[in-house]
Amino acid sequence: MNAQSLGMFLPLILIIGVMYFFTIRPQQKKQKADMEMRNNLKIGDEIITIGGIKGKVLKVNEDSVIIETSNAKTRMEFVKSAIGMVIRDEPVVEEEDEEEDVEIEEEDDNNENENE
Repeated sequence: MNAQSLGMFLPLILIIGVMYFFTIRPQQKKQKADMEMRNNLKIGDEIITIGGIKGKVLKVNEDSVIIETSNAKTRMEFVKSAIGMVIRDEPVVEEEDEEEDVEIEEEDDNNENENE
């Protein structure tokens, strides 16, 4: 091989390297994150399956999950790979707001009692 033939292969090698960093590597990261999310499921998590079914996790097995999907207590079993995402609601913020409201009401009651 001489320098000219090496120069012909260099662009091909660069294209393969760029394809790896823009397509294959991000896909591997997403698969790893999805696997971690599925392995960290716990009872009480609100989830959405890849089919769009929303539910609450009742039981987690090694390779499956049982969820409750409605107020009628409908239970369904899915393999973990069918779990699309865990819904991250933010009720903690609301609870903090409620606690602040209760504290304010208590302070108002204390101030009224002192004024009497």
